[in-house]
Amino acid sequence: MTTELRVLDPAEWDDWYAMLELAFGGVPEAAEERELWRELTECERSLGVWDGGRCVGSAGAFRFRMSVPGGAIVPTAGVTMVGVAATHRRRGVLTSMMRRQLDDVRAWGEALAVLTASEPEIYGRFGYGIAAYTTRATIDTNRVRLTVPRGTDEVTLRQVDPAEAADRCEGVYARRVAHRPGMMERQPKWERLPRLDPPGERAGASPLQCVLAERDGEVVGYTLYAIKPEWSPAGAEGSVLLRDLEALDPAAEAALWRFLCSVDLTSKVQIHTRPVDDAWQHLVSDIRRCTPTQRDQLHLRLVEVGAALEARAYQAPVDVVFEVEDAFCPWNEGRWRLTGDAKGAVCVRTADPADLSLSVRELGAAYLGGISLVSLAAAGRVRELRTGALTEASVAFGWPVAPWLPHGF
Repeated sequence: MTTELRVLDPAEWDDWYAMLELAFGGVPEAAEERELWRELTECERSLGVWDGGRCVGSAGAFRFRMSVPGGAIVPTAGVTMVGVAATHRRRGVLTSMMRRQLDDVRAWGEALAVLTASEPEIYGRFGYGIAAYTTRATIDTNRVRLTVPRGTDEVTLRQVDPAEAADRCEGVYARRVAHRPGMMERQPKWERLPRLDPPGERAGASPLQCVLAERDGEVVGYTLYAIKPEWSPAGAEGSVLLRDLEALDPAAEAALWRFLCSVDLTSKVQIHTRPVDDAWQHLVSDIRRCTPTQRDQLHLRLVEVGAALEARAYQAPVDVVFEVEDAFCPWNEGRWRLTGDAKGAVCVRTADPADLSLSVRELGAAYLGGISLVSLAAAGRVRELRTGALTEASVAFGWPVAPWLPHGF
């Protein structure tokens, strides 16, 4: 069997995407969802593996700009649409695509690559580490009360059409990006993704709804959500299905959470994805009645170690030499000296003795400030070679705000 790996021809998109749908279970997407992904696909940055006239592998890389610790917005490859036909698994198809893709990302001058994984065990062997987690929860609004900060009552709420309010919501989102590592600066057309609402995928819920939070005529927050009516012999037990929420200050955020927790004929708010340090957890009266759980979200790889480590800031001064292992991208292997602080950093090759030994996977996990190098060392994945270096680097790499990705790709 011979296969050919090549850049995607736009004329082949339908066959390429059909293979991807089949690899993910074979359930066709709604027409509007499929059309949006067609428009977002960057064919010149996408790969297909072909066996004769049949597509058997796919991988893409969106041209993203991601926030990193310190607020810099860094060009980042968003790895996406990765799939292999069931008939061609365990034959090196995925490895060949990952090899070509990382070579391409490096050639494009992008020091970082990120992805969300359908199966988290897949991508570690290609140098990706889990850099951000997300929280899911169901708030029992019959049993939980919210304590809101001063100024919440000064925020007014207004129900609007989600499409008509898109520009105002995106204005709030844009102002939030630099404040949380892992958030993506939305490029044209990406604003449509949070508002994608195919009727056939609502599973009994309402069309998407939007509420704006305003103060003195200015939009200071918004939420996108749906209502799923449910009834029992005891009465209404509907759910508020949270899609998105962003706010510019604590009072606006609290006003939106209070609204979501008090919608008529509902008894719970279902949260699909929120930051692990999200404010709602400190507003509720009983966190146990919210059943929060965490799962992996954003997987990150340093494509160019030096450039990536120089792109972010560090919350404490650091001067440390890393001995980096990276068999898949050998240009990263060797010793790197990182010196930096909250104002910036320099990372260069060095012949000096190493202070810490780790693989590029651990650097990726710690990169956004949400995973501690100390915790990775406790698992045997980071070795301290100079006493004190582990604590120094771990404190410097940390960040006060947890990383989070607001939506998948």
